Amino acid sequence: MQEDLNLSGFSRLVAAGTPLIFITTDNEGRTESLLTRAVLQGIKGMPGPLEWNCATGFAGQEGTVDPLSGVRWAIDREGPGIFIFKDMHWFWNENPYIQRALKDFAALRRPQGKSLVFLGTEPNIPPALREDFLLLDHGLPDRLEILAFLEANREKDPFLKKILAEDEALSHLTLAAQGLDLVDVDRALRRARLEKGAGLREVVTALYQNKKQILSKSGIMEFVENTIQPDQVGGMENLKEWMEKREKAFGAGALSAGYNLPKGVLIMGISGCGKSLFVKAIAGRWRLPLVRLDMATVYEGTFGSPESSLRKACKTAEALAPCVLWIDEIEAGISTQGFKAEGGPASRVLGYFLTWMQEKRQPVFVAATANAIEMLPAEILRKGRFDEVFYAALPGLGEREEIFRIHLKKKELDLSAFRIEMLAHSAKGFSGAEIEQTVDSAVFEALSLDRPMIQQDIMETISRTVPLSVTMADQIKKIEAWAFKRAVPASRRAEK
Repeated sequence: MQEDLNLSGFSRLVAAGTPLIFITTDNEGRTESLLTRAVLQGIKGMPGPLEWNCATGFAGQEGTVDPLSGVRWAIDREGPGIFIFKDMHWFWNENPYIQRALKDFAALRRPQGKSLVFLGTEPNIPPALREDFLLLDHGLPDRLEILAFLEANREKDPFLKKILAEDEALSHLTLAAQGLDLVDVDRALRRARLEKGAGLREVVTALYQNKKQILSKSGIMEFVENTIQPDQVGGMENLKEWMEKREKAFGAGALSAGYNLPKGVLIMGISGCGKSLFVKAIAGRWRLPLVRLDMATVYEGTFGSPESSLRKACKTAEALAPCVLWIDEIEAGISTQGFKAEGGPASRVLGYFLTWMQEKRQPVFVAATANAIEMLPAEILRKGRFDEVFYAALPGLGEREEIFRIHLKKKELDLSAFRIEMLAHSAKGFSGAEIEQTVDSAVFEALSLDRPMIQQDIMETISRTVPLSVTMADQIKKIEAWAFKRAVPASRRAEK
């Protein structure tokens, strides 16, 4: 794993004479600013960094636009210095002369207190140079950096000063800004400033809109707008009790702030039994941002190599922390079949994910769901990765009653007009999603006949529905047999 870039760490690397450094970053300006501060504040006698790009070369230096000429000019320049190369990753893979010049420079025992720093969105270093480079990662700003940014601009910006005067405005803005670059925070402030009478609420809304757009552009992550609470999920008493115990131990407020936040849970079971719904309920109950990661897209490599896509997703989740990282159908991206079939890429994806799960330094609650848990490698299921592995089975009689009540109430229907116990008995073997669909279908039928919905409408819809427990009976039996001694039931045992 790449080391994280920070002010003091970079100063020490330069003082130690590290010749070649590659920094992965999505914001060149922010990274260059940090490097400048690190050099001027932390290294006595070191001049400020000089920057090279493919359009202008080194400013004021003729003949340095060519990549090889730019490298040679930096190497031949007398005395210590930091030289930042912004676009070199577009040229060096097919240029053996650049590679040889850098390799010879790295081989010098004392390169005059000089470091060549290369910036890029991906660490695309030629294979011949990889052993000579130190890799650093400049991720999204953490909470402290966002706080410092807001405080530094408070006096410069009258609009921001007015907003920060509101109660707890600083903490609300900081939380809403987590997962965004400082440029995006500034953009959201400017957008809100244009609205007449805009205040804290409008700025927070603009920040969340920016966050949603940026995550959508990544292609592998999605910011989920969520209002679900546990009382909107029928059954799953053991899962709800698991949450309540942690709230009693640590306090709901502390969990929402990320203190003592559990590592996460893996919820496996039959499709339509409420796994994804409960993930949303966890995020809603603890008032945490919910981010969905599409593991299938990560593994396909559509948006870069699987390893780099997953690394970026994990770094983004840490920048958003405290948050819930929802990995839906985790077996689609990490499976024993894929691991055996693909070898190299699959093993690196699995290795990175396991290492991150074990060593992540920010409060990210990982909520993973799986339909075919037997496909997951044993390493994922080992204690310590997740706090608990739950199995969501088909709802029992009491749970079906609760689910019917929830969905009838959603439709603003009078519960006293329905014999809910009879409906629950008739829907034996139905999943929560299938019960919801029967209510929706019955409402549609009644509307088409221009009359209120009655009990008989639901009963007829139930009679026409063939549930998944019938069409996939053998597969469900296998899942239940696998989970019997390997997972904690999400629901208490009840009459089916």
